Amino acid sequence: MEDANVGWIAAIIIGGLAGWFAEMIMKSNTGIVMNIILGIVGALVASWLFRALGIALPFHVWLNYLVTGFIGACILIFVGRLIRR
Repeated sequence: MEDANVGWIAAIIIGGLAGWFAEMIMKSNTGIVMNIILGIVGALVASWLFRALGIALPFHVWLNYLVTGFIGACILIFVGRLIRR
């Protein structure tokens, strides 16, 4: 998402939303700070994964960031659950 032109404040807001959506879907109990971290780090992880697989999302920049952050946050929550077992 290096070409996303999303500022820090927007990244925090969008990352928080992506993390919150992932928290609701994955039924995890994380706080707002963890939601933001999951959304932002998840966007980086999913962006790398999509690039490796040759997948490009057709949405507007902000929506791409939200969708990528959501998918990445879900992946991170899933991996976190596997590690805790």
